[in-house]
Amino acid sequence: MGYLMHGTHEYEFEDRLLAHLKVVIGQKLRGQECFYLSWSKTPEQGSGRVSLWLSPHLALGFRFSGSRPPELNPVWLRVLTARSHTPRGLVIVSEDEAEAFARQVPELL
Repeated sequence: MGYLMHGTHEYEFEDRLLAHLKVVIGQKLRGQECFYLSWSKTPEQGSGRVSLWLSPHLALGFRFSGSRPPELNPVWLRVLTARSHTPRGLVIVSEDEAEAFARQVPELL
């Protein structure tokens, strides 16, 4: 498990998901975009939802537990990027959810 570091807070994510988020968030911040990053917490994490405001002017870091970068799934990246341009911002979806979404929107495949 790795961590997304936002200000003084750390949020735990699986390394593979975190690697995909790093790419999508990096692209948006390089473009000087501000946006929300949102996800649902599991019952083990206390349930509920979390939303962070991300801006090129705020400190943000990624800390991975694994020593090797995971292989990136281009479909998952395209779906996360496409969803990040909605009014809700970047809402995290699993790799399986992204693949299913992409099958419904063929230009994302």
